[in-house]
Amino acid sequence: MQSGQMPEGMVNAPVDDPNADTEWNDILRKHGIIPEKPPSPTPMIEEALQEARRLAHENRLEGKDLDELAELEDDEEDEFLEQYRKKRLGELATINTASVFNQVYHLQKPDYSKDVTEASNKAYVMVLLTSSHGTNVESRVLIEIWRELAQKFGDVKFCQIRADLCIEGYPDKNTPTILVYKDGDIKKQSVTLRDLQGTRTSAIDLERVLVDVGAVRLGDQRLRRKDEEGEASAGKIRRGNAPSKDDDDSDWD
Repeated sequence: MQSGQMPEGMVNAPVDDPNADTEWNDILRKHGIIPEKPPSPTPMIEEALQEARRLAHENRLEGKDLDELAELEDDEEDEFLEQYRKKRLGELATINTASVFNQVYHLQKPDYSKDVTEASNKAYVMVLLTSSHGTNVESRVLIEIWRELAQKFGDVKFCQIRADLCIEGYPDKNTPTILVYKDGDIKKQSVTLRDLQGTRTSAIDLERVLVDVGAVRLGDQRLRRKDEEGEASAGKIRRGNAPSKDDDDSDWD
């Protein structure tokens, strides 16, 4: 009998599950009537899980800052902790070297190409287009956040300009507008704060934007930790909407 031909008595034999481990299927496979059973994926899955666990263990200190590493001195080997301390110190040194801005730059339209588009070839540039006199509430919120983030993330260039001075006829209802530039192109555009939290938008929300666009690395020690987020939220609740002395002294008016 030639290979592939069904043995006598097998002409109308049913095959319920060609992948089942039965004596009948073994006979059919031997004669080439049904294909060989594919290998079980279980060993590969187990191997992938073991590798994932190994990597998770090796990288368990990723994202922890120097203070958090210090708290683990009793739980981790000194040599292992020291590797991460050196890594964090190296990251801080790199950030400090790149921190050349540390302020909000007020743009003039004739210099926009040089100060924004060309500058974005060397660093991320965040542009804030405010309302005509910076008087709508959302513009006020971002003006304050812009100052805070500019001082904190000195390797990112934060710029600001009135929308109507930048783009003739730009409607006030579309302000504030955030433009993120990198390598000469706009990488992200947000019109008003509707995609964030409106007038309740905080610096934490904008830090997430910086991470999303790649301007700040996830795990950067300058990013607020979860416990700081909780403190900031609690502070907002305690303060409510009551005006403070800082509000009176601001240049929003």
